[in-house]
Amino acid sequence: MSQLKPFRAHRPRPQLAAQVAAVPYDVVNTQEAAELAKGNPHSFLHVGRPEIDLPAGTDTHADEVYAKGVANLRALIQNGTLFHENTPCLYVYQQRMGDHVQAGMVGLCSVVEYETGAIKRHEFTRKDKEDDRTRHVTEQAANAEPVFLTYKAVPYIDHIVNDIRKQLPVYDVVTPDGIGHTVWVVSGETVVYELVNLFNGVPALYIADGHHRTAAAIRYAQTRRAEAQAKGVALTGDEPFESFMAVVFPHDQLKIMDYNRVVKDLNGLSQEAFLTKVKEKFDVTVSSHRAPQAPTTFGMYLGGTWYELKAKPGSFPAPDPVRGSSMPRIGLSRFSCRMLTSRPRTGSLAGKEPGLAFSSYQVLPRYIPKVVGPWGLRWVVGVASNFSLTLARKASGVSPFRSFTTRL
Repeated sequence: MSQLKPFRAHRPRPQLAAQVAAVPYDVVNTQEAAELAKGNPHSFLHVGRPEIDLPAGTDTHADEVYAKGVANLRALIQNGTLFHENTPCLYVYQQRMGDHVQAGMVGLCSVVEYETGAIKRHEFTRKDKEDDRTRHVTEQAANAEPVFLTYKAVPYIDHIVNDIRKQLPVYDVVTPDGIGHTVWVVSGETVVYELVNLFNGVPALYIADGHHRTAAAIRYAQTRRAEAQAKGVALTGDEPFESFMAVVFPHDQLKIMDYNRVVKDLNGLSQEAFLTKVKEKFDVTVSSHRAPQAPTTFGMYLGGTWYELKAKPGSFPAPDPVRGSSMPRIGLSRFSCRMLTSRPRTGSLAGKEPGLAFSSYQVLPRYIPKVVGPWGLRWVVGVASNFSLTLARKASGVSPFRSFTTRL
């Protein structure tokens, strides 16, 4: 079973929604966040990236940064930018980019389900990022950004969601990146009860994005449990810290995004010598397309030419679900292990023709990404169900409307 509980959100006044909406904290640096929030005191970036309101050069992990985030969240609530929902609700959240539209539910998911493996992971986390997000959750006593989950689609849930989408939304905002964000409040007791019970029948949820936010919520809950037990407080399992905010999309509305990297130099090798090295681990052919056409293949752009790279059997450890697998899947982790062990400098070359670039299949479902192959979420879900481990590192993509907060 899968929990999706209604909750009393702190959310924007409808007339301020466009000003509150913000990109996720981890897709912009401090300077970019400051520029996006410039002149806009309502931007949720003041909560997610509070260092933008402190002197330039402030360490992003300094005590005053976390304290500023708390103060900024409180200010948005106290000045009426965010208001507290009167009753526990669910929310239908729709995204639109071009012709692609997808709609999911916002609610509270279970910490225990994550701990027992019913919410399935496919990515390892970094302790420094976990520590940072855990401190944000702890000091703000809030889930300020949702985790993105997916599940195997249930037709009757789709039917209810589609009926709700025929009603007048509370928000209908197009952000500067051209993405449309539309939200409906689901407050009727009957429909909320029905949706909660339908999700109880969903066997598993899958983290598509937000492994660090989820890990932070779990660490926060475990700390609060331990504190309560140390004081002899009886716990019911229904405490606010036993849930975390998430947006949950059906798998068949999501697509797979390609995953690209630029390498700035060849580590002292000529193009010919580099190709010779590549051929030790990959079958290399000139290609007329950049996007890989099958699992275990990569596109490589070098010297004005696209090549297709296919990993040779035996060039990666098959039993390892991260670096290799008997299942038909790909991952840039394999590429990194086999080709970039010399650590050449990597990064983006904005406005420049890359000398060397790679493309691969992104196995993480992002919010409204581009299709680059015939494999969809059903395949990804199958791999996550079998391994619950990292398959590939994620690329940036369209992210959820950041203006819902649940207090803990």
